[in-house]
Amino acid sequence: MAKSANLYARIEPDVKEQAEAILSALGIPASNAITMFYKQIILRRGLPFEVKLPEHPQNVSRMTAEQLDMELEKGYVQMKAGQTISAKQAFDELRGERGV
Repeated sequence: MAKSANLYARIEPDVKEQAEAILSALGIPASNAITMFYKQIILRRGLPFEVKLPEHPQNVSRMTAEQLDMELEKGYVQMKAGQTISAKQAFDELRGERGV
């Protein structure tokens, strides 16, 4: 089928740049990736991935006092059990996940 429909979408420049860098490394043009995404929506009759809120709030300012106490207690228990990593390793992992 000939491609004759246009799609216009506004997206954050940083998100676009990061995604297109990954697609480029994979050898997939952005237009093909969008077509693949749309075809998966059709095949699955919905989004091709789970959409839900994270189990743990990521913004401390949105946590209740109970939630914050629970998270701090979990961290304390992990620390006492020796289940820790160095700050350098933690930041390296975060940078890797975010491509920074």
